[in-house]
Amino acid sequence: MRILPLFLVIFFLSQLTLAQSAFQKAFDSNVNSSKENVRINFSDTAGNSGYLPITIIKGKTKGPVFTIVAGVHGYEYPPIIATQNLIKEIKTDSLNGTLIIIPIANTASFFTRTPFINPQDKKNLNNAFPGKKNGTITEQIAHFITTNIISKSDVFLDIHGGDACEDLIPFVCYYNNPKKATQTALAKKLSENSGFEYVVSYPYNISNKEPAKYTFKQAVQDGKTALSIECGKLGNVQSENVALIEKAVYNMLGTMNMYANSTGSHKNIIHCNNQIYIKSNVKGIFYSQYKAGNKVKKDAIIGYTTNEFGVILEEYKATTDGFVLYMLATPPINIDDTVMCISAYTKN
Repeated sequence: MRILPLFLVIFFLSQLTLAQSAFQKAFDSNVNSSKENVRINFSDTAGNSGYLPITIIKGKTKGPVFTIVAGVHGYEYPPIIATQNLIKEIKTDSLNGTLIIIPIANTASFFTRTPFINPQDKKNLNNAFPGKKNGTITEQIAHFITTNIISKSDVFLDIHGGDACEDLIPFVCYYNNPKKATQTALAKKLSENSGFEYVVSYPYNISNKEPAKYTFKQAVQDGKTALSIECGKLGNVQSENVALIEKAVYNMLGTMNMYANSTGSHKNIIHCNNQIYIKSNVKGIFYSQYKAGNKVKKDAIIGYTTNEFGVILEEYKATTDGFVLYMLATPPINIDDTVMCISAYTKN
């Protein structure tokens, strides 16, 4: 076990204290109708450094605290661009309550164009919660969001999209947590009012003592109303998906009586509550004729993997009827990769 010199421990703790103070000062400001940008700096014992950009928008009156996080995976561009637009568009005089916006949670991933992980410590921020106060840089960012952002939030929205290799259909999702009936009901309402056609619910199956790992699952574990958007695909900026995200945020703010720019829910909402994940057992080159949104039948061959010489190593079959919520859409495939997520609705 590595023992740190005392002066280094004191230095890192003082850095964290300064970071917390800068955010707290901006959040506690009594200036209404204001917009303030804060950068929270981090550094770890491996010599990594980085920052977390945060915008705090205070409305003309006090009200709920609504947090929006994008860029947990820095290669997911539509959410990042949508939050940039929202920061510019939101009129403080028309806002009730407070918005906390993290436009790029994983800046190292974003600026190095690295899918999924922070290249500095090779950790996935969306697998690091609740984080560690004195951990690696990714763990410190997760800890800061948990202790300083989630703790102050009434609603916590985590926005994702298809990373560099993922094809998906736009959807909004929440955890069906029966132990937090009030928060779950509001998350469901916000999801249904978002304007998305597909509303997905996941079972909540961890105890309060287990690490939540996922960003918005941490907020659920901490007793907050939390939900997530998945919109965009294949590491590109699609203007229609940027617009869908913005529309959803405005609809949610309208539901919370925070901002009057909502356009209403989708006319034909499709609920999904049964997600089946097809995994790879081999490393090779992946092939499939399917795309996100396609219907699949049980036992249908949905794809296969070959080696470098074209020899088929593994075939993948659908284990249920449903449709492709998201899937691997580029040739490289590794052991334990998610080939496809098939979604359906099952009556309870």
